[in-house]
Amino acid sequence: MSTPSLSKRLAIAAAIGCALIAADFADLSPLSAFIGKAEARIGRPLTPLSYAGVARRATRRVIRRSAIYVAALPPSCVRVTVNGSTVWSCGGRYYQAYNGRYVVVYVK
Repeated sequence: MSTPSLSKRLAIAAAIGCALIAADFADLSPLSAFIGKAEARIGRPLTPLSYAGVARRATRRVIRRSAIYVAALPPSCVRVTVNGSTVWSCGGRYYQAYNGRYVVVYVK
């Protein structure tokens, strides 16, 4: 028994691919019983277009925490708000309250 030629194999693969694509557009996919549709809902906190998600990512990109913690703030600190997060400005350094102590943060 001979093996099919390369052109026949490519034609069969193309036919199977076209059939799967057509079934997907018609919602007749054989895998639809196992794989559900991805339905991101706007307004949920972790969806890309939700307000909470956008605000969280914007704050994360502006304020970066370091690994430097202090028990008390230096004198003459001023409380400021950066993108909705409260930080303390102390002579060019910024601190953010975290679990009863303060962490040095970098503000872009």
